[in-house]
Amino acid sequence: MSLNLKGKKFLVTGAGRGIGRELVKALNKEECIVYALNRSKEPLDTLVQELPAVVPLNVDLEDWEATRALLESIEVLDGVVNNAGLADLPSTSVLECSKKFMNKVVDCQVFGAINTMQVVAKKMIEAGRPGSFVNVSSVLSHVAYPGQLPYCFTKAALDMITKQFALELGPHNIRVNSINPTLVLTDDVKRHIEEGSPLDIVFTSRTPGGRVPEVSEVVVPIMYLLSDMSSMVSGTTQVVDGGMLSSFITQL
Repeated sequence: MSLNLKGKKFLVTGAGRGIGRELVKALNKEECIVYALNRSKEPLDTLVQELPAVVPLNVDLEDWEATRALLESIEVLDGVVNNAGLADLPSTSVLECSKKFMNKVVDCQVFGAINTMQVVAKKMIEAGRPGSFVNVSSVLSHVAYPGQLPYCFTKAALDMITKQFALELGPHNIRVNSINPTLVLTDDVKRHIEEGSPLDIVFTSRTPGGRVPEVSEVVVPIMYLLSDMSSMVSGTTQVVDGGMLSSFITQL
């Protein structure tokens, strides 16, 4: 069964690497028109070299006004994947986490998503265009992780943002969902593991299948949520974790 995405227009934030970059490639393969947004210009340049049809957008989502101005200048879209986030956040105790640091994470992972959806959704509604938004959240919106207060609470906030937008955009035939992956084997994660980080063991030890997903295993569910195959799916948090959250322990 085909996803029938050919010719549809999507914005992917955090498109320079990891899940975002692989999603851009997958959508391009489906003959979509893809706007790839990233804070750093160099990854965008290499992406366009690889896929000339991709439209690069270079802006920092933490800059509310600059983001708004850029997105208001592009055409009406069929949807957005809010994938941008701050990776490799330093571990900080809840007792020592500064307001300045928390504000930075909120600006990117909370206000960045809200701002993007506001601008794109208004244009879609004015044009009478149905569509789909997908917010890339995390299993850490459901469970706590040592030293990661800003990451965990912003992902939890993103899940509620998903529900609120799904409620208010539903009458305009615009669906909104979260995708909540576990640790994913991006290039950055693979590098950390190769350098001796036990990060993968932390997650696989709680996962019944004993492994964490490849990037493609997260990209495919996102594409399903963007497509009309998920036409009655909205306001959900789609966990992709191999059963991790359902398991207290994997063996006695």
